[in-house]
Amino acid sequence: MNKPFAALAALGALTLALTACGTTQTGTKAAADTNSTSATGIGCADDTTKTSTGPVELTDAFGRTVTLDEPASKVAVLEWQQIEDVLSLCLTPVAVADAEGYRTWDTAEELPEDVKDVGTRQEPNLDALFATEPDLVIVEAYTRDDAIIGQLEKYGVPVLATLGADAKDPIAQMLGTFDLIAQATGREERAEIVKDEFEQHLADAKKKVADADPEVSEFVFFDGWVDGGNVSLRPFGQGSLVGELGEELGLTNAWTGEVDPAYGLGQTDIEGMTTVGDANLLYSGTTDPDSESFIDAAGKNPAWASIPAVKEDRTYAFPGGIWTFGGPRSAEQIIDAYVDIITK
Repeated sequence: MNKPFAALAALGALTLALTACGTTQTGTKAAADTNSTSATGIGCADDTTKTSTGPVELTDAFGRTVTLDEPASKVAVLEWQQIEDVLSLCLTPVAVADAEGYRTWDTAEELPEDVKDVGTRQEPNLDALFATEPDLVIVEAYTRDDAIIGQLEKYGVPVLATLGADAKDPIAQMLGTFDLIAQATGREERAEIVKDEFEQHLADAKKKVADADPEVSEFVFFDGWVDGGNVSLRPFGQGSLVGELGEELGLTNAWTGEVDPAYGLGQTDIEGMTTVGDANLLYSGTTDPDSESFIDAAGKNPAWASIPAVKEDRTYAFPGGIWTFGGPRSAEQIIDAYVDIITK
């Protein structure tokens, strides 16, 4: 399911129940639907940006020097945000971890069907990965000594280690990861276009929210799961990417409980959600095929019905397939979901 469960455990945070220039590849032009993409990224069919040439030397998220004879073009990627980022840069990875999961949880960029799936994000099949002959492997780690980095380096292929999140400034962290991947692949020119589009998207949405002048501007976004009949909820508090984007739009994140220092995620139950006052309740609309709907299960608890937003029919699901830990294109989907709800 969602990436950060293992990350939080690794961080010792909240204990959760779950665990010369060349041209680029192009695909089919994207449709107008926010969840529709071209084969190698939104807008890539019309992309005319150039790929830089010459040696690359950069410092990754953990201070490691990554040196390449030329920008990477055959990239293997082991985390969903970074898969999305590579596609946004108009490149198609040669291998990814958990392609099926990506296609369920992250619809911001379409992953072509012929990309090699090399197993789970937690335990990828390294033999299958290196059979695709990548010139760079992109991973997400939580410390410089993360085991996956050492395992991959034994194969003699450069490894770019990115940091999953930083609650101090989640938007800057998201864009910083995108920049690192752009540098490694020589796609800085394309990256500037994507980032400019994100900033404009955010500015336009902020105006729409201001013009709507919502009666209730407080919100809590959450996801959750059902375990043994018990409903656990995960509020996205201060420092979460979803929460920060909502506040950038002029809304107020009403979750003030304890959160972890990386993803800004908390943990509560239905009774805990009764403390958020009149805030609108927003939640992930992605359906986990292996789990009962936590919203349906919550509806069986009388405490759920006592929450003002529930009583007043102010609970809203984000569209399915929005990855709340994604890159610039996922962030645009999150922004659109807020606007659609606020301007109803």
